[in-house]
Amino acid sequence: MIGSRSSRPLFDPDRFDARSPELIASLLPGARKVCDSYFRLRVEGVENVGGEPALLVGNHNNGLAGPDIACTLVSLWSRFGPEAPLYALAHDFAMRHVTAFGALLQRFGGVRATRENARRALDQGARVLVYPGGDLEAYRRSQRRDEIILGPRTGFIRVAQEAGVPIVPVVSHGAHRSAYIFSEGEAIARVLRLKQWARLSRFPLALALPWGLAAGPWLPYLPLPFPIRVRFLPPLRVAPDEDPAAARERVREQMQGAMDAMARESR
Repeated sequence: MIGSRSSRPLFDPDRFDARSPELIASLLPGARKVCDSYFRLRVEGVENVGGEPALLVGNHNNGLAGPDIACTLVSLWSRFGPEAPLYALAHDFAMRHVTAFGALLQRFGGVRATRENARRALDQGARVLVYPGGDLEAYRRSQRRDEIILGPRTGFIRVAQEAGVPIVPVVSHGAHRSAYIFSEGEAIARVLRLKQWARLSRFPLALALPWGLAAGPWLPYLPLPFPIRVRFLPPLRVAPDEDPAAARERVREQMQGAMDAMARESR
């Protein structure tokens, strides 16, 4: 078992042992039904996720309420079972500042997004799901919905290099239509100094149910029922001496190629 139960503070955003396979198993049939009926989920290539530890690198859509993460997790739980160690790196703000939400995420395998936590999970045999594009990608304008944005971050590449594990790109198409983002709100984020206290660079403005106008990165909303496809690509290996920025671009190009193909196929 990853982690151990001992004397801990009231909430520890870095703990692994709060994950509940029993809770996941109890909710999985209903979650799968929602994904299949409401989002008409199609999953392709999940066999590319082998039995070894791996870093699963996804594209992020529409922030906290975006359905891509849930659809991806349901796909993986359905294939490997709720008992299989699977963790998702969650944004620092959710895990440390909205602790009730962070505690809920932990029950499903959420853990604070740090390189140390990713390494710790991989070293103990888990699969780790990460969204390196963060808020830059999650809150991109709807006109850019078919664009993969990983930004300048290379931490996930370094984790794969240090742990010696493959990267499995995971591309979700359709999830960014769950709300209509008409402004990324970069200027608002600067005025509110979100970067300093929340590690966010965007304050999105969107049209979403049930609010009509949904402002900000934390407001939950009801995702629109557009079809979602999740495609797991063949694993990529990163050599220990490969330039991290070049490797990140190699991953992004693979993901963008898959996204372009999925967008064409959906027309």
